[in-house]
Amino acid sequence: MHLAEPVHLASWRAQLALGFERRGAKSVLAARRHDGPLALQKPLYPEGEGVCHAIVLHPPGGIAGGDVLEISARVGEGAHALLTTPGAGKWYRSAGPWARQSIGFEVARGACLEWLPQETIVFAGALAGMKTEVRLDSDARFIGWEILCLGRTGSGERFARGACRLATSIERDGKPLWHERGRIEGGSPLLESAAGLRGEPVAGTLLAAAPSIDDYVLAGCRSLHPHTGEGAVTRLPGLLVARYLGASSESARNWFIALWRVLRPALVGREAIEPRIWRT
Repeated sequence: MHLAEPVHLASWRAQLALGFERRGAKSVLAARRHDGPLALQKPLYPEGEGVCHAIVLHPPGGIAGGDVLEISARVGEGAHALLTTPGAGKWYRSAGPWARQSIGFEVARGACLEWLPQETIVFAGALAGMKTEVRLDSDARFIGWEILCLGRTGSGERFARGACRLATSIERDGKPLWHERGRIEGGSPLLESAAGLRGEPVAGTLLAAAPSIDDYVLAGCRSLHPHTGEGAVTRLPGLLVARYLGASSESARNWFIALWRVLRPALVGREAIEPRIWRT
């Protein structure tokens, strides 16, 4: 099933649209519209007025078959927003209909958006379609990651059935920087293949886009390694890509945070200040 196909009518449909602007020295949440079970916690400023931290909330706590979630954000010229989530996202087993999540970000000239959600757990039997599109203007910056855990590994569950389909793209001034599509079928040979996931349940990708990424930034990122599992870092024109493969979402997240601590000062000019929700 393609992501654009219709889903089951008996479902939750939710939308959250955000707009951030720079007003003087402050980045502010200037627009917020939501429909259904998606919301935003009160904006926070743990590192001063220049960066607006916001927590995206999905009160049901999980995405079931037939649900459709749409999240969009536009960061205006010179503004800086950091979005995260309060806990792991969960995709529940489906009786037949697909669930779908669509994320769209637009970042204007001189602006920065950081999308740093906590891990996503896809239950065995889930039918999950995830799409993320990022559009950057001129010298805009973006740092984002996704940590995917196939099955509830804490209870010994493997992703033996179901399916997960992924689509991620980043473009600058209308030209593609990154375009990736993936399809993971529960119980398929890909899960165990040496050319696939090699039997590991956790895979993660970090993407950092900037007009240029210097050699010292690449070297600093490559000097860091996950505590468990494997990680690799690649630089493309205007884009740094980090991949994790292993058995621990915590290890993936901690490695991505360590990379973020290198990338943020270099690409954004700010020390990495963790969202408060990560410490609760």
